[in-house]
Amino acid sequence: MSFLRKLLELLFGKKKTETPSKPQPAPDSDNPSEPAQISTNRVLLIVYDPIMNSTTGQKLSEMQGWHRPADLVTGFSADILQTSSGMARYEIVERIDRDEFPIKIDGFRYTPASYLDLLRGAIPPHQPQEVDYYAILDEFNVYERVAQNKIDEVWLFAFPHAGLYESIMAGPNAFWCNAPALKNTTQSKRRFVIMGFSYERAVGEMLEAFTHRSESIMEKTFAPTRGNDNLWDRFTRYDLKNPGQANIGTVHFAPNSERDYDWGNPRFVPSNCNDWYNFPDFQDIVRQVNASEWGNGDIRLHHQWWLKHLPHVAGRINNIHNNWWQYIMDPDKVTP
Repeated sequence: MSFLRKLLELLFGKKKTETPSKPQPAPDSDNPSEPAQISTNRVLLIVYDPIMNSTTGQKLSEMQGWHRPADLVTGFSADILQTSSGMARYEIVERIDRDEFPIKIDGFRYTPASYLDLLRGAIPPHQPQEVDYYAILDEFNVYERVAQNKIDEVWLFAFPHAGLYESIMAGPNAFWCNAPALKNTTQSKRRFVIMGFSYERAVGEMLEAFTHRSESIMEKTFAPTRGNDNLWDRFTRYDLKNPGQANIGTVHFAPNSERDYDWGNPRFVPSNCNDWYNFPDFQDIVRQVNASEWGNGDIRLHHQWWLKHLPHVAGRINNIHNNWWQYIMDPDKVTP
C-alpha cells in the first residue's frame, strides 16, 4: 500500500465498502386482516324551493303537495346506514334554502309563471335543461370547503326539470359518475360527488340516484382487474345477460329481470345472491329466486336489497378493499 494511501486512511478513516441495498418487496395486495373503515361524509345540503306566491309566501313544494326535504333526508340517511351495516354514514353540516329557481348553463332561469306553464304543459321544458353547476359551486364556496375538509359532498334538492343529474363528480381526475365529470374543478384538491334529488319524488328515487353512483364508482374501482379478479362484473350478473349465472344484478336489472326496471318479475332463476353475504369466502350457494326476494317491484325495497349485498368486511383482494362502501363514499380512494 502506498504511503499516500496510508496517510489518507489515517486522516479520514478507511473507506467502507457499500453493500447494495436489497430491493423492497412490493406491498402485498391481499391482506385479510386490514380493517373495514367506517365512512362518515359531511354534506352541504342546498334546497331550491321557489316562492310561487309573493303575497302568501307559499313555496313550490307546498303548492304541489310534494315531499318535505327534511323527511327525505332522514329516510335516505337511515337507509344508507342500515344497508351498509353501519359502514356509511351521513352528517348534514349545513342546510341552505334558496327561494328561487337555479340558473341554467345558458343563463336562463324559470319564473313562477313560466314554471307553472311548464307543469300545465303549456310550454315545453327549456333547452338546454342542465343547471349551471359552476355557478352553484362558486356561489356556495364549495371548492374551498372541500379542500379544507369541511364538507365531503353536496346534495341539491330541486324539482322536475331543474336540470340536475342524479349524481356528478368534480375534483382532480374526476370520472364518470352517472354523468360526465365536471372539468376544471381541480381547486377542490379532492374528488367529490354532487347528488341531485327531487322532492317531487320519494326515498326510493333517492336510492336510485345513489345506486347508480355506486355502479359508476365500483366499475371504475375494478377497471384494472381482468377475468375472475373483476368481482364487480360477477356481482352485477343477471340471468338475461348471463344465463344460469345470476348474482345480484344491476340497479335496473334484478337477477330475473327481462327488461329495464323489471323489479316485479315472478319468474324464478338460479342465483348466487345469498352467497355474497359470505364474501369473500364464497360457499357456492345457489338458490332459485324471484321478485319476492326484493320487494315485488317496490323501488325502495329493491334498492335496499341490492345495497345490502355490497361487501363491507375487512381485508383486501388484488389491492381492492373488501369494504366497497369506502370507495362509494370517497371516490378519492379510487385509483385514477
